[in-house]
Amino acid sequence: MTVARSGRFAGERAPAFVALNSSLALDWRLWPEDIEGSVAHARALLGAGILSADEFEAVEDGLAAVGREIESGAFVPADADEDVHMAVERRLTELIGDAGARLHTGRSRNDQVVTDVRLHLRRVAERQDAALASLQEVLLARAVDHVETVLPAYTHLQRAQVTSLAQHLLAYFWMLDRDRSRLEAARRACLELPLGAGAAVGLDFELDREAEAVDLGFECVAENSLDAVANRDFVVDYLAAAAQLGVHVSRLGAELVLWATAEFGFVRLPDAYAGGSSIMPQKKNPDAAELMRAAAPRLTADLGGLLGVLHGLPLAYNTDLREDKRYLFDAVDCLDQILPVVRGMLEEVTFDEARMAAACDPFLAATDVADYLVEKGVPFREAHHLTGGLVRRCLEKGEGLAEVPLEDLRALSPAFDEGYYGLHEPVAQLARKRSRGGSAPVRVREQFGRARAALSARPCC
Repeated sequence: MTVARSGRFAGERAPAFVALNSSLALDWRLWPEDIEGSVAHARALLGAGILSADEFEAVEDGLAAVGREIESGAFVPADADEDVHMAVERRLTELIGDAGARLHTGRSRNDQVVTDVRLHLRRVAERQDAALASLQEVLLARAVDHVETVLPAYTHLQRAQVTSLAQHLLAYFWMLDRDRSRLEAARRACLELPLGAGAAVGLDFELDREAEAVDLGFECVAENSLDAVANRDFVVDYLAAAAQLGVHVSRLGAELVLWATAEFGFVRLPDAYAGGSSIMPQKKNPDAAELMRAAAPRLTADLGGLLGVLHGLPLAYNTDLREDKRYLFDAVDCLDQILPVVRGMLEEVTFDEARMAAACDPFLAATDVADYLVEKGVPFREAHHLTGGLVRRCLEKGEGLAEVPLEDLRALSPAFDEGYYGLHEPVAQLARKRSRGGSAPVRVREQFGRARAALSARPCC
């Protein structure tokens, strides 16, 4: 059976338009939500007296049968179905007859599809939130082992001051914590039920929308029918969260690429997440990390694409809105593919602690020298100037800061004393970073407690 075209039209659609207009390739993955929403709608029709008890039972059982056929592969949509909604309805009607043809009473594909997408996106957000929580746990576990593993912190990609690997890993923990907040906000934006808005202006039937909302796990009902069918803000919210998460994943990937170079040598990437060369047998390429790095532009493009679709649309529904799924599902697929890779990389990467320590060159103590002078009563600007001159002197003479004789130091300022020579070990510099949130081991261990509390306070949504 093929669902007949409206009597408004004479003749068939042009084949090229049929191909363009079909959204099955975009929306077929929504079939579980389409069936779930259809059962809830049928229950509302039963409550309104539009379906009899026998008809409702037939619809409910028929939709369950359609779901089983789709899962098993026994039913696949036809080109003529146009979208997931028509395919499910067609098969239902083939199975149960007129009761299936009654199901679309009091419903438009306009409110049906946006309900499906909200249901689907809620589950995506829950799944991806759990993946992010797992990543946080891995970062925290790896950080615990490296509280005193020193390496340079970089600004402008120049060595700046000593930090710890634990502090570096925890920076990504807190990035992901903010990502989880944004993802939760996007999930909550999905909790307004549009079903019952009809095509645009509401229905001629008094359906119990509040009961439908409860049935489908929504918290409230959309108040305005025009807005209900035109609203894709919740998709924008998700894509914005995904784009920001993509930036964080990309930054981590970029650092892994950099750290895996022979020039840095800070990490050895696991073979399971590396690639080779088709011509150079010695190569071990950071393919997985490079794909992490590429996530940001892809996800940002998805956000920009949907905003471009939405920006000039008059109320209420327009076929342009079908494109929301093109951008949404691309972002969902991107994150679903990349997040397990990030977790695997973080679990298996090996850190070269000796190379990291060797990169902590003698001049990383310069800020500590300036602060040491401040502790001796020298104004900071003067201390900064004195230390800069000392660095220049060392560079000209080819010596390290720790090698300057005390008499030469005291010629620069009488504030220098023997305590100066205790500043130059990286572990000593690390211990001095004792402000809250700093890199000192005592502060990092406090941060572990706050990180664990954050994980406990934010269970997976």
